Parts: sequence; C-alpha cells; structure tokens
Amino acid sequence: MRVSRAIILGVSLLLAACSGKEGIRHLSSNGDGPDEFRILPSKPLETPQNYTALPTPTPGGSNITALDPKGDAVAALGGSRKAVHSTTISKSDAALVNYSGRTGRSANIRQTVAAEDAEFRRTKGRFSNFKIVKEDRYNEIYEGQHLNAPREQARWRAGGAKTPAAPLF
Repeated sequence: MRVSRAIILGVSLLLAACSGKEGIRHLSSNGDGPDEFRILPSKPLETPQNYTALPTPTPGGSNITALDPKGDAVAALGGSRKAVHSTTISKSDAALVNYSGRTGRSANIRQTVAAEDAEFRRTKGRFSNFKIVKEDRYNEIYEGQHLNAPREQARWRAGGAKTPAAPLF
C-alpha cells in the first residue's frame, strides 16, 4: 500500500516536471480562437462632403475610420494630434532630449538591452526551471532589482532631502 502511494506520487511529480517551457510571464492563450484584446471596434462609416477631396489610398497606411488611441488621448488632454505622429522633436522637448543624450546615444539601444536581459535571465534561471508546480518566475529572477521603498525613503530623509508628499512607512 505504501509502495503504491510512493509510486503514484513519484509518477505524478515526474509528469509535473515534464510540463512545457513557457518562460516568464507567459500570458498568451492556448486556444486557437481570437485574442479578444487585439480586436478593436472601428469608427462608424461616414459619407464625405466632397468625394473629390478624399485622400489617395495608401496600401498598408491608415484610413479615415482607423483608430488612433494615442492621438485620441492627446487630443482629449488638449494636445495636438499631429504631434503624436511627428518624427521631429518639438522645441519644448528639445532641451530635455539634448540633456538626456549628453553622454552619447546608441541607435540600437533596444536590441542591446534585450540581449543583455536575455543573458541575465539565462544565468539567473539556470536551476529554476526544475519546479514541481508552475509559478511566475519574473519576481524570482528580478528580485535583486526591486526597489525597497521604505528603505529608499529613509535613505533620502537621512541625507536631508525633504519628502513631504511621501507617507511615513
């Protein structure tokens, strides 16, 4: 009786360990159905005032009924919808952009950071793939990079910085 329980327990642990590799924060669905977060309602069709003044169609480009969430948000907050899609830097932001790039800029920074993060996750997650129960590995891997808010607040206050808006921990 005890031997059969041990065998059943051992087989179940073995099967649990053979589950597929999903990486950290695997959030996609397993089904073949549509992803409900990718479906966006379109704007209603409108009859133009002048058919000759319509823009020429651009394959792969946007149309009049296409949604523009960033532009809609900027317009709702009182900004210019054109500024969202502009590739030039506005005069008000030029000083900030120049200051942030004072030590140099890298054109491929996203690829560099992605490669460094993949290497970091590879070294940190070497032995964490062997789990009995599936769990979210994100917090486990990046635990050393989390900000301890109370300790940071105490450090700033000990240095003489005033933090009146921050509650006391």
